[in-house]
Amino acid sequence: MAKRFTASASQLKPDPRYDSILASKFVNCLMLDGKKSIAQRVFYDALDIIKQRVPEESEIEVFERAIENCKPYIEVKSKRVGGATYQVPTPVKPKRQQTLAIRWVLAAVRGRKGRPIAQSLAEELLAASRKEGTAMTTRENVHRMAEANKAFAHFAW
Repeated sequence: MAKRFTASASQLKPDPRYDSILASKFVNCLMLDGKKSIAQRVFYDALDIIKQRVPEESEIEVFERAIENCKPYIEVKSKRVGGATYQVPTPVKPKRQQTLAIRWVLAAVRGRKGRPIAQSLAEELLAASRKEGTAMTTRENVHRMAEANKAFAHFAW
Protein backbone atom coordinates (compact mmCIF):
# COMPACT_ATOMS: atom_id res chain seq x y z
CA MET A 1 0.00 0.00 0.00
CA ALA A 2 1.25 3.49 -0.84
CA LYS A 3 2.32 5.91 1.87
CA ARG A 4 -0.64 7.85 3.17
CA PHE A 5 1.11 11.14 3.91
CA THR A 6 3.81 13.19 2.22
CA ALA A 7 7.33 13.55 3.56
CA SER A 8 6.47 16.99 5.00
CA ALA A 9 5.95 15.52 8.49
CA SER A 10 9.48 14.13 8.59
CA GLN A 11 10.96 17.29 7.08
CA LEU A 12 9.17 19.72 9.42
CA LYS A 13 11.65 21.61 11.57
CA PRO A 14 10.78 23.05 15.00
CA ASP A 15 10.07 26.76 15.11
CA PRO A 16 13.07 29.00 15.94
CA ARG A 17 11.77 30.69 19.10
CA TYR A 18 10.15 27.87 21.09
CA ASP A 19 11.71 24.78 19.46
CA SER A 20 8.24 23.28 19.05
CA ILE A 21 7.09 21.08 16.17
CA LEU A 22 3.44 21.90 16.96
CA ALA A 23 4.12 25.64 16.72
CA SER A 24 5.87 25.13 13.38
CA LYS A 25 2.90 23.10 12.09
CA PHE A 26 0.50 25.80 13.29
CA VAL A 27 2.49 28.54 11.53
CA ASN A 28 2.41 26.51 8.30
CA CYS A 29 -1.37 26.16 8.56
CA LEU A 30 -1.74 29.87 9.37
CA MET A 31 0.36 30.83 6.34
CA LEU A 32 -1.41 32.15 3.24
CA ASP A 33 0.13 32.38 -0.24
CA GLY A 34 3.51 31.09 0.96
CA LYS A 35 4.17 34.11 3.19
CA LYS A 36 5.71 32.30 6.12
CA SER A 37 7.45 35.31 7.69
CA ILE A 38 4.10 37.11 8.01
CA ALA A 39 2.50 34.00 9.53
CA GLN A 40 5.37 33.68 12.02
CA ARG A 41 5.08 37.35 12.98
CA VAL A 42 1.32 36.97 13.55
CA PHE A 43 1.84 33.82 15.63
CA TYR A 44 4.63 35.31 17.76
CA ASP A 45 2.67 38.56 18.26
CA ALA A 46 -0.29 36.50 19.47
CA LEU A 47 1.95 34.60 21.91
CA ASP A 48 3.38 37.94 23.15
CA ILE A 49 -0.19 39.14 23.82
CA ILE A 50 -0.85 35.90 25.74
CA LYS A 51 2.35 36.48 27.75
CA GLN A 52 1.11 39.95 28.76
CA ARG A 53 -2.35 38.70 29.75
CA VAL A 54 -1.23 35.55 31.58
CA PRO A 55 2.22 36.35 33.02
CA GLU A 56 2.22 33.43 35.49
CA GLU A 57 2.15 30.82 32.70
CA SER A 58 4.41 30.12 29.74
CA GLU A 59 2.74 31.27 26.51
CA ILE A 60 3.76 28.12 24.64
CA GLU A 61 2.08 26.00 27.35
CA VAL A 62 -1.13 28.00 26.92
CA PHE A 63 -0.92 27.40 23.15
CA GLU A 64 -0.31 23.66 23.53
CA ARG A 65 -3.12 23.32 26.08
CA ALA A 66 -5.48 25.18 23.73
CA ILE A 67 -4.72 22.79 20.86
CA GLU A 68 -5.00 19.78 23.21
CA ASN A 69 -8.41 20.97 24.46
CA CYS A 70 -9.73 21.39 20.91
CA LYS A 71 -8.82 17.86 19.79
CA PRO A 72 -11.88 15.70 19.05
CA TYR A 73 -11.85 12.09 20.24
CA ILE A 74 -14.77 10.87 18.17
CA GLU A 75 -16.38 12.09 14.95
CA VAL A 76 -19.12 11.00 12.56
CA LYS A 77 -18.49 9.64 9.08
CA SER A 78 -21.13 9.01 6.45
CA LYS A 79 -21.68 5.34 5.68
CA ARG A 80 -24.03 4.16 2.97
CA VAL A 81 -25.89 0.97 3.84
CA GLY A 82 -28.55 -0.22 1.41
CA GLY A 83 -30.36 2.89 0.26
CA ALA A 84 -29.80 4.91 3.42
CA THR A 85 -26.86 7.02 4.56
CA TYR A 86 -25.98 6.84 8.26
CA GLN A 87 -23.76 9.10 10.32
CA VAL A 88 -21.53 6.52 12.02
CA PRO A 89 -19.44 7.59 15.04
CA THR A 90 -15.78 6.58 14.71
CA PRO A 91 -12.70 7.28 16.83
CA VAL A 92 -10.27 9.89 15.50
CA LYS A 93 -6.60 9.06 14.90
CA PRO A 94 -4.06 11.31 16.69
CA LYS A 95 -2.74 12.98 13.53
CA ARG A 96 -6.26 13.89 12.42
CA GLN A 97 -7.10 15.12 15.94
CA GLN A 98 -4.26 17.62 15.74
CA THR A 99 -5.16 18.67 12.20
CA LEU A 100 -8.81 19.24 13.08
CA ALA A 101 -7.92 21.19 16.23
CA ILE A 102 -5.59 23.52 14.29
CA ARG A 103 -8.15 23.90 11.50
CA TRP A 104 -10.95 24.78 13.93
CA VAL A 105 -8.85 27.34 15.82
CA LEU A 106 -7.84 29.04 12.57
CA ALA A 107 -11.42 29.00 11.25
CA ALA A 108 -12.57 30.64 14.49
CA VAL A 109 -9.83 33.27 14.23
CA ARG A 110 -10.58 34.05 10.59
CA GLY A 111 -14.28 34.29 11.43
CA ARG A 112 -13.68 37.15 13.86
CA LYS A 113 -13.79 40.41 11.95
CA GLY A 114 -12.77 43.93 12.85
CA ARG A 115 -9.52 43.40 14.75
CA PRO A 116 -5.95 42.39 13.97
CA ILE A 117 -5.50 38.66 13.38
CA ALA A 118 -2.78 38.41 16.05
CA GLN A 119 -5.18 39.76 18.66
CA SER A 120 -7.98 37.44 17.50
CA LEU A 121 -5.58 34.48 17.60
CA ALA A 122 -4.46 35.35 21.13
CA GLU A 123 -8.07 35.64 22.33
CA GLU A 124 -9.09 32.35 20.71
CA LEU A 125 -6.08 30.49 22.13
CA LEU A 126 -6.76 31.88 25.62
CA ALA A 127 -10.43 30.91 25.33
CA ALA A 128 -9.57 27.42 24.07
CA SER A 129 -7.08 26.92 26.91
CA ARG A 130 -9.97 27.65 29.31
CA LYS A 131 -12.24 25.26 27.31
CA GLU A 132 -14.30 28.13 25.89
CA GLY A 133 -14.56 29.83 22.53
CA THR A 134 -15.64 29.03 18.99
CA ALA A 135 -13.18 26.20 18.37
CA MET A 136 -14.32 24.42 21.54
CA THR A 137 -17.95 24.91 20.46
CA THR A 138 -17.13 23.19 17.17
CA ARG A 139 -15.53 20.29 19.05
CA GLU A 140 -18.53 19.99 21.37
CA ASN A 141 -20.88 19.95 18.37
CA VAL A 142 -18.90 17.11 16.78
CA HIS A 143 -18.99 15.13 20.03
CA ARG A 144 -22.71 15.82 20.47
CA MET A 145 -23.38 14.61 16.91
CA ALA A 146 -21.42 11.41 17.57
CA GLU A 147 -23.32 10.87 20.84
CA ALA A 148 -26.67 11.36 19.08
CA ASN A 149 -25.76 8.79 16.41
CA LYS A 150 -24.21 6.15 18.62
CA ALA A 151 -27.10 3.81 17.76
CA PHE A 152 -25.43 3.42 14.35
CA ALA A 153 -22.03 2.47 15.81
CA HIS A 154 -22.55 -1.14 14.73
CA PHE A 155 -22.13 0.01 11.10
CA ALA A 156 -18.46 0.93 11.78
CA TRP A 157 -16.68 -2.03 10.24
